Amino acid sequence: MTAELDPSTVVVHAGRPERVPNAPVGPSPVFSSTYVAGGDRGYGRFGNEAWSALEDTLGQLEGGRAVSFASGMAAAAAVIDLVPIGGRVVAPQHAYSGVLALLDQQAATGRLSVVRADIADTESVDLTDANMLWIESPTNPAMEVADIPVLAAAAHDAGATVVVDNTFATPLLQQPLRLGADVVMHSATKFIAGHSDVILGAVVTADDDLWSAIELRRRSLGAIPGSMDAWLALRGLRTLALRLDRAQSNAAYLADRLREHPRVSRVRYPGLPDDPGHARAEAQMSGFGAILAIELGGDAAAAQKVCESTNLWVHATSLGGVESLLERRRRWPMEVPTIPEDLIRLSVGIEHPEDLWNDLEQALNAS
Repeated sequence: MTAELDPSTVVVHAGRPERVPNAPVGPSPVFSSTYVAGGDRGYGRFGNEAWSALEDTLGQLEGGRAVSFASGMAAAAAVIDLVPIGGRVVAPQHAYSGVLALLDQQAATGRLSVVRADIADTESVDLTDANMLWIESPTNPAMEVADIPVLAAAAHDAGATVVVDNTFATPLLQQPLRLGADVVMHSATKFIAGHSDVILGAVVTADDDLWSAIELRRRSLGAIPGSMDAWLALRGLRTLALRLDRAQSNAAYLADRLREHPRVSRVRYPGLPDDPGHARAEAQMSGFGAILAIELGGDAAAAQKVCESTNLWVHATSLGGVESLLERRRRWPMEVPTIPEDLIRLSVGIEHPEDLWNDLEQALNAS
């Protein structure tokens, strides 16, 4: 497929079967653990037609080669396993709590050491002796924006591998490999699959040696996706441009309305002109995404009540689906204590914006 195509076209057409008479226009899930000898497939843990179609599409979108995994955490674990024994990982102080917990667990065993950094404060990120720099941008759930090109260049000077979790932005809004990253990671459960019915992860790199090392970890550790899961994720991915366009528009609308509401003390969304990450996001992203966060002046009880008082918004711990979700992140014990107790993360879906606002407004007024 030619590189001149817009990503919104690539997401529809990549990973399709060859166009020959009577061929299906889309790939099908293949349910087999065993393959006849003599080909390159070998065994069901080594490859699958549905994985290949999904990986081809993600690879074209990100500008590399993809490896799919059974979950986002499986993908993250495979990448972190690249760090040598006793190595040093520099990670954001705010990022997906599961990844931070995994790093802390490995640090507790002596497998590696972890240094937490304010990833939005570029000058303060200490990369001395680092083997890996882990970046989230925007961060989960603080919505901070990292200067990926500058951090990647500094990390490479220090001899570190640069990994970017691109789950929030998706490859349609940000392509970290083109900004200097070595590896991109996705929780494909979220925007990529997009319908809250699949758990899946993916890693993309343009480095053949890194790709081989990551693929080897998938086949050795067995963190493989199911054929149906991969097929569902690819089917969801086909509509990513449409879903994201509507959800992002809704998020921008809600961010403007929320910052005028007297109950809301802060709105975190890089699309707002006065957001600390706005200029940086504008420079390295083609849109600001569909996730935002609000704070209620330190009132954790009120924040919890808001989450429990909506009718359309679903109180649940995920994001990136067609339905709008919200939750108070500090309800989870493993969320880092520097995230405010009253912070509510909102994953904005594709519903009508006025319906979303009316539901959210009544919940805020009731708090």
